[in-house]
Amino acid sequence: MPKTPSTNATRPALRRNQACRSCRKRKLKCDAARPHCGTCVKQWQALVSVPAPVGYAHPTEPQCSYDPVEGLRLAPDTDPVEKIKELEEKIAELKSKLYEKNMGSPHSGPLSPSGAAGSSSGHASSDAAGISLPHASLTVMNLIAPGSPETRFRSTSRSPELQNANVSNPDPFMDLLFSGWNPDLPDPATLNHYIDVFFRCDPCGSRVLHKPSFLASMHLTPRDPDFPHSAILHAICAAASRWSPQNIVTLPDGTRRDQFAEFHASKTRQYIDKTMASGEDIFSVMQACILLSWYFYQEGRWVEVWIFAAFQTRVAVPLRLNYPGTFSTHGNNSPGAYLAPPKDLRDLESRRRTWWMTIIFDRIASVGGWIHAIDEQDLGTELPLRTEDFESEAQVPSNPQNLCTPNVFTRHPPQYTDSFLLLIKSVMLFGKVTDFNVRGNLRAPTAPSKHQNPFYLPGFEALDQLVSCDFLESLPHIYKHNNGVNVTDEPEGTSLDTDLYMVHIIPHACSATITLHNPYIDFTDPQNKSTLRCVNSARSILAAYYALSATSLDITRLHPFVTICWYLAAVVQVQLCKYFIEIGDNDRESTVWGEINVLRFAMMEYGQRSPIGTRQEKLLQGLMREIVRMTAHKQPLEVGVPLFPFSHATLFRKDEGSHSSGDDHAGAAPLPLSPQYGQSSLGRASSVQGASPNGSLPPQAWPRRDDSHSPATNSYGM
Repeated sequence: MPKTPSTNATRPALRRNQACRSCRKRKLKCDAARPHCGTCVKQWQALVSVPAPVGYAHPTEPQCSYDPVEGLRLAPDTDPVEKIKELEEKIAELKSKLYEKNMGSPHSGPLSPSGAAGSSSGHASSDAAGISLPHASLTVMNLIAPGSPETRFRSTSRSPELQNANVSNPDPFMDLLFSGWNPDLPDPATLNHYIDVFFRCDPCGSRVLHKPSFLASMHLTPRDPDFPHSAILHAICAAASRWSPQNIVTLPDGTRRDQFAEFHASKTRQYIDKTMASGEDIFSVMQACILLSWYFYQEGRWVEVWIFAAFQTRVAVPLRLNYPGTFSTHGNNSPGAYLAPPKDLRDLESRRRTWWMTIIFDRIASVGGWIHAIDEQDLGTELPLRTEDFESEAQVPSNPQNLCTPNVFTRHPPQYTDSFLLLIKSVMLFGKVTDFNVRGNLRAPTAPSKHQNPFYLPGFEALDQLVSCDFLESLPHIYKHNNGVNVTDEPEGTSLDTDLYMVHIIPHACSATITLHNPYIDFTDPQNKSTLRCVNSARSILAAYYALSATSLDITRLHPFVTICWYLAAVVQVQLCKYFIEIGDNDRESTVWGEINVLRFAMMEYGQRSPIGTRQEKLLQGLMREIVRMTAHKQPLEVGVPLFPFSHATLFRKDEGSHSSGDDHAGAAPLPLSPQYGQSSLGRASSVQGASPNGSLPPQAWPRRDDSHSPATNSYGM
């Protein structure tokens, strides 16, 4: 009697060797489905559902293969080295044919974008993927002359036919393009020029890059994995164009745009958009995003500044850059971080600097009183090392200080202190002031009044003491009595430490005008402490500018945030000028008009190179409309300064315009104040402020044009 078939049989039996190789090897059931069996498909789906580890990519399809069909011949085993050699010879042959075809008309037709992208491999190929590349035009080809530095990228493995073709008809651009060079970038000689300008002049984004290794990597071929990412190179071109402009056009609203910078900024944004979708090369693209953010800040493009400030901060958080050591393996059941642990000290320090430049940008972008993208309590990353230790790759232990370290703003270990570290601390103080005001006003029933005493507010007095006095007084001696402007008889002459210069004026901008004291100014009250703070801080910022303008240094090399500090000092001066107009004191009104105009012209001079200066000056003019209508001066915007047009040489020439013939330094600059004002140093201004933190400011003590030239009567009666 025949057996009844089993009801559990769900699939027909397979003949011998009919199952796929993977299932046979692992002794799993196989349905022999083509092109991939069900078992292999399920395993592949489970694999790709989990993010791939760093440096590993999931297969694009199940690894399922079958024995060859009977009658078909298997491909012979090939040595990979031999295969690569064979492909290289094939490429050389195709290049030779291309050159021979174009010998009669070397530039008769453009190279297709697909050919440019497909000829590169490795890192350069991944950069170009998904990015539209323009045709190689005649203009770009003519930029590269035979024998230029970019010929170092030429391939060393060429066929004899190709070498003969080059001798008869050299085409460096084609050779450069086949080496894997991104055609969107300038030629190597021009790019190296912009990189040199960037590291010499840029006071912002250059802090995140390790200059020695970056310059060394530029000598590699574009195919090398250690060659700089194209997004960073595009961002450098945009940032460096500030000092080496090209193709500047003036828009109908009077603003200027550099077409060269705009092109490279747009290319950087394309890489950012691509990385947002794929996560590819995320750290390099984040560094490029920081460089681009500072470019937007220099341009005064506020909407993009605010968007990028929040964007790059939020991108850095999943990378765990806010953790000690910039990496964490635990927390919230998350699978660690998108970045692997730092591979060496240089990588670790680069991550720290990238993180802190992100935080600095976030704090500076919030100057108007907006909340920060990340709270100070969530910053666990150590402060970076000194710049000299970073660039020399010295074996120095990590900085023991972070924002939770006691007395981090008043204790500065010498082996972990330089201008850049002090700049980080001063900007974080600025952030503390912003946090205090935003949180204090968030649920306040009414706006702050000038009739209330802010020192009764919880935490106000301690913050005021830290910002106004303790931080500047705690600076090491070498930084405390040096405002960054060094005039020497050495061959290099005068030098400017822009980080240290900002360290000395940022605390004054904090205490003077970021609503810590400004809402409580009352010029009619001689005992008003907030008035004293604001007026003294405004004059300290002015004194710093006078010290700089008395030299031959280019103020456009300063950090772009300096224009905000000038603007904030001018806000106080505008209020003071209004008070003098109301009480009818024409002499002191003229003095303050001169101070306002000095700050205006400083912004305009800075705006000749960075539009942020021009934008801030226009914003100040809007604030001055009321006092312009009130004043009795016929031309108040020309008090104390030369007429247009002017240049840096004529406006600040040392042999012009003296207020007093008996003063040797009176001609340092044609300023509307007594000559000693130009002699004031930041150290003296700071000590004066700290000497009488709770003093009064009687209106009759403010300076007149005929005041004595003694220091005691030169600082609004301080």
